[in-house]
Amino acid sequence: MSVSPLATDRRTLLRAAGAGAVLLGLAGCKSAVDESNSSPAGVGGAPRKGGTLQIGSLYDFTPALLYTQGSFSALARLVFNTLTTYDKDLNPQPQLAKSWQVAPDGTAVTFQLREGVKFHSGRPFTAEDVVFAVNNLKDPKRSAQLRATAAVVSNTTITSPTELTLELAHPVSNLFDLFEFMFITDRESVEDALLGKKLIGTGPFVFENWTPGASISFARNTEYFVPERPYLDNVEVRIIPQPDSLIAALRGRQIHLALGASGRDLASIKSDNRFAIQEFDTGGGAFYVGANVSVKPLDDKRVRQAISYAIDRDRIVQQGLAGYGLPSSAPWPKSSPAYSDATARRYAHDPARAKALLAEAGVPALDLPLAFLSTSPAVAQMIQFDLDQVGIKTALEPMDPAKFQAQLISQAMPALWTGAHGFAQVHPSTLAVSAYPFNEAKNTSKFSDPRYTEIVQRAWRQADPASPQAKAAYQDLSEVLLDQQFVIDLVVLANLHAAASELRGVGQNEFSALNLDDAYLA
Repeated sequence: MSVSPLATDRRTLLRAAGAGAVLLGLAGCKSAVDESNSSPAGVGGAPRKGGTLQIGSLYDFTPALLYTQGSFSALARLVFNTLTTYDKDLNPQPQLAKSWQVAPDGTAVTFQLREGVKFHSGRPFTAEDVVFAVNNLKDPKRSAQLRATAAVVSNTTITSPTELTLELAHPVSNLFDLFEFMFITDRESVEDALLGKKLIGTGPFVFENWTPGASISFARNTEYFVPERPYLDNVEVRIIPQPDSLIAALRGRQIHLALGASGRDLASIKSDNRFAIQEFDTGGGAFYVGANVSVKPLDDKRVRQAISYAIDRDRIVQQGLAGYGLPSSAPWPKSSPAYSDATARRYAHDPARAKALLAEAGVPALDLPLAFLSTSPAVAQMIQFDLDQVGIKTALEPMDPAKFQAQLISQAMPALWTGAHGFAQVHPSTLAVSAYPFNEAKNTSKFSDPRYTEIVQRAWRQADPASPQAKAAYQDLSEVLLDQQFVIDLVVLANLHAAASELRGVGQNEFSALNLDDAYLA
């Protein structure tokens, strides 16, 4: 099948990339909407070369989880590139791949790769590195959320150093989600990368060193394949695990960019024109409560539904997040093809309905542990208060981000936990085959149901993610999630960064990885 490279709708772009598409800096990258009185990031004046960008991050690097969506994801794009990157409409655009052709039945994709690209070690990037990247994500030891999609690649054929074909066991609706997620890493140093000793990619910055719990340093890649990029000479990241200290560092001009802060954390600088609060159109995941269905009485969906009715989502947004976020019973941001107002509003705050469901299930009162991310105590306390009003007592158990992620992966969470999940911002099937809380094959809740499996597989095995059949499957997926409530979604989060007004040109990909190709200090 041959398709004009000038076609612009999503279905066509999944079939072939425009051969004439140009990759310059933020091509395919999400921009930010500025909510301060200052000039927004990325506009105004000619870019200035040089300088060191100072970043503050709530989260440290966990090398063993390099290939998962986790604490390092925001910084990974500094070092690594992907084959393709989405634009705001989920149309794939060139990055390390300059063009591609998808078979009509969706069971193969042939890539033409960019010539002259080098890893930071000086070794040329070739088709063999793409094969390694796919096989690397298949490895269970990597705990990669898109492992199931990578595993669908059943055969690879390398035609030349810059051309290869990936054959699939069956079509998948989230194929290009994989290529957005899959960083191309140096196959010769992967074990050192997993120890935090070396991170070698093709990206705009070279990894210099990591001091656990303190800092990460990057320097400009002088041989980056994008001409005249990046503008910055260096990027220094300080680990600041307390939100108040993070914002204090920004106010004190010790950092230019704060990562990981919530809307509530940023309230004190919202009207200060020295700073820009940037809200990215990728969304920022979703707050949720997870239920371990192996713990009685959480095996009864009526109890899980009661928890959902008990929680006041609007209050969490207004008081816990300073108005940044979308109260929603469903995981989808408004940009998702699975979003609807009806599903978002399904579990309106109704304590009386919650008590009635608990009584119907024969559970007038409960006493359960509630684990939460130590960086988000306010939301956990609000959830605890709301559950107490309907007779569900909870004991809060804080966890640091590394422990929280490890227990999500290993199905070791207690009866209830609250945190934030991603993967709803791309094609809906990715959430259900990739995100630890939702994965139909093995999820943190230990939930299993034949109907859930059938719907997930039907949504996933679509050659065209925008077809009527795919959209019908997405609707069915929403309905089964809302009925079963093993993941109780609360708020679709705003994806926020707080930056000094002189920082311009910051972008992100769909997985919230910073793109600093065009970033500069005005």
